[in-house]
Amino acid sequence: MTYSQYGDPDTLELTEEPSPKVAPGAVLIRVERASVNPVDWKLMSGGLDGLLDVFFPVIPGWDVAGVVEEVGPDVPEFAPGDRVAAYARKDFVHGGTYAEYVSLRASDVARLPEGVEFDAAAAVPLAGLTAMRSIEALGLTDQDTLLIHAASGGVGHFAAQLAAETGATVIGTASEKNHGKLRDLGVTPVAYGEGLVDRVREAAPSGVTAVADFAGGVMEQTLELLPDARRQVSVTDFDVLEHGGRIIWVRPDAQRLEALLDRVAEGRLTVDIDTVFPLEQAADAMKHNAAGSNGKVIIDTTR
Repeated sequence: MTYSQYGDPDTLELTEEPSPKVAPGAVLIRVERASVNPVDWKLMSGGLDGLLDVFFPVIPGWDVAGVVEEVGPDVPEFAPGDRVAAYARKDFVHGGTYAEYVSLRASDVARLPEGVEFDAAAAVPLAGLTAMRSIEALGLTDQDTLLIHAASGGVGHFAAQLAAETGATVIGTASEKNHGKLRDLGVTPVAYGEGLVDRVREAAPSGVTAVADFAGGVMEQTLELLPDARRQVSVTDFDVLEHGGRIIWVRPDAQRLEALLDRVAEGRLTVDIDTVFPLEQAADAMKHNAAGSNGKVIIDTTR
């Protein structure tokens, strides 16, 4: 799937493109599954034009799970037939994962553990690595109470589980329909919107000590709840930097991705999948994600 100019998901076209070249130190992956992230349709709209060089036509997609088809020179760690996954962001936007094949640096590619299926593996890279970087940046302990804005979303539901591993108490904002899902993860759910501060204070009488913002537009509430404004991270709101907090922009990281996939294999990390679309319906998959999907949206490139 490609788009040749900025626009909405309907700009996507099913096209034939040359097979990616396999450079030294790279692997060619036969894509079994990709997943949709909000950054995909934000990139398509031109929303990140100031951050990343774009070379049209663009194949969207930064998550991949598949099988090694070919290895470039000096790649002893992989062989054709290996099951792998990766966060496939490059330094520019051009050849993504809504495709039959993608070529990536071998150092960015993680091996899939036994028992982890392609659907689950494709759901993890961008969202899981973002969540892991966020929780690590906050340095949580069992003495902390963490507030997660958008705790039931793609990143939030991973972050909630990783935060729980530290022993921290976790409170998460979500719509009412997702409160049960959060409770199943050990999270105390609160409804977002007007009155949020009062609801959080009721849920955490001793106060909040850290905040992870995966929603945006919540700085006012965060500052009202958080005694130390430096203990906040955000994936969307650069104003966090003015208060000593941190912006999280996920990086390819095979070692951390393997650690996340091992958790999935061991049943310690739940992957929440909403819908699986065939590749030819990638535009519908993007629209479904943009409308607020209840879990990860997967693209099956083999259908």
